[in-house]
Order: sequence, then C-alpha cells, then structure tokens
Amino acid sequence: MVDQARARRLAKRISQIVAGALEHEVKDPRLAMVTITDTRVTGDLREATVYYTVLGRTVDEAPDTAGAAAALDSAKGVLRTMVGRQTGIRHTPSLAFVADEVPDEARRMEELLARTRESDAEVARLAAGARHAGDSDPYRAPREQEDLSDSALAGEE
Repeated sequence: MVDQARARRLAKRISQIVAGALEHEVKDPRLAMVTITDTRVTGDLREATVYYTVLGRTVDEAPDTAGAAAALDSAKGVLRTMVGRQTGIRHTPSLAFVADEVPDEARRMEELLARTRESDAEVARLAAGARHAGDSDPYRAPREQEDLSDSALAGEE
C-alpha cells in the first residue's frame, strides 16, 4: 500500500537535508549557487528525484549548469549517506538530481508576454489615428417592406 502523505513528508525532509548539506557540509565551489527547488519520492520510498536550479553570480553571468550537475553527481553518495542518517528509515532512497526547468520556462514566458504587450501597444497606437476605408456607416438602412397581398403569397406557394 502506497502512503502518499509519508512520501511527501519524506520528500520535504530530503529537500531540507540536501539543501543544508550543500550549504554547510559539501565544500565544492561549483555548488555555491545551487538551490534545491523540489523533491519527489516514489511510492515505495526507494527513489528520490531532487530538482535544483543554478543561479548566476551576476545578472550578466550565465550559470554553470554542467559543473553543478557534475558536482552533484560526485557528491551523490555523501548526500545519500546524510539523508540515511538524518531520516532514520530502513532503506535510504537513491538520489537522482535533475535540473529544474521551471525558472527558465517562467523567464521565457515573461519575455513572450513583454513582446505581446509591446505589439499590442503598437497596434493601439496605429489604431488611434485610423479612419474607415469606406463609408463611416457601412451598413444599409433597413428597406421599406413592400405590401404583399395574400394572392401574391398564395402564388409563391
């Protein structure tokens, strides 16, 4: 029987342990700007997927995602040992580190929205001085209905 609440609690605890270990225990400079964003644990509590992001040191500097991935892969054993000690569960889950794509996708969506706002503003600017191509009222006035006699209606049938 899969206990989803227990898996969620363990995932949260693993996130805390790994984040604390990266900040205080693991002395790899490539992991200085790594942030743990989420952790997912399988229902049988055997495997944990830890999602992370890498921030650049400055706004203009691109983050070293390849170096961070290599550093996390090399520290995987130490981190799993720490998780096992601090959780106290019988079987320590294996850790898999996956770069979180959510911040990059959010940044891309913000850029798309900014471009859309700019193009909407340009369309509004062009529409402000626009005039109709033809008449100002292109619709015809309703025609006067002709009196149709009952005989004309009967002839159409």
